[in-house]
Amino acid sequence: MIWSDFHFYSQALGIQTAAYVLLPEDEVLRKRGGKPLPTLYLLHGLSDDHTSWLRNTRIAKYAVDYELAIVMPAANRSFYTDMAHGAKYWTFVSEELPGLMERCFPLATTRAGRFAAGLSMGGYGAMKLGLQKPGRYAAVAALSAPLMLQEAFRFDSDPAWHHELEGVFGDEASLRAGEGNLSLSAEALPPELAPRMYAACGTDDFLFEANEAFMKRFGPKFAIRYVTTPGAAHTWDYWDVQIREVLRWLPLEPSGAKW
Repeated sequence: MIWSDFHFYSQALGIQTAAYVLLPEDEVLRKRGGKPLPTLYLLHGLSDDHTSWLRNTRIAKYAVDYELAIVMPAANRSFYTDMAHGAKYWTFVSEELPGLMERCFPLATTRAGRFAAGLSMGGYGAMKLGLQKPGRYAAVAALSAPLMLQEAFRFDSDPAWHHELEGVFGDEASLRAGEGNLSLSAEALPPELAPRMYAACGTDDFLFEANEAFMKRFGPKFAIRYVTTPGAAHTWDYWDVQIREVLRWLPLEPSGAKW
């Protein structure tokens, strides 16, 4: 495995930022003869950063089974949104990041080779990529994600939480009417244009009801593969299991390599 701790200046964010990038070993790259690698953009949760997937799961070990690149960007507590009072993280993750990664690494530049996944806030970001950029991603996976985020102001009455949401989305009306409301995007997207979708949530997760509501409404429309796990909560143990299942679900050929 090649592990790159990649630091760069983001025009969209106006700051230096970072991403972890995992690539197959050189022997795999040489065998491919320059053929671009299928690429998973793997997004972190609200309290995490770009290092969290590598530190808390065996994603690097699981990736050995596939000739796959994995890009894990830093996105702060942005909800992968062009913030009302902050930086343009949606522009960053949906446009600037993949363009830069594809110029600097041998990554897929076509829809068939691009995938997105994430946990919690990152699962929301991955589903947002699938719903709002369906021509760029072949498949997306949302693990324990706040898929009904338009209800976020009513989820918790803590003034600090409301202040944070206002910084990201503006007021509640702006969140409900804007790009942050995934239900609006799902309603507008024709199913024949949508990527393949995977969602998973444990029954003891505080976001389980939100997942159930989103799946009841849109699961049939998009034929979403929806996994519920009795007793599972909002934990890394659950996401470690699920990210391996996501890799198995993605349209990837096992490499047979031991890199």
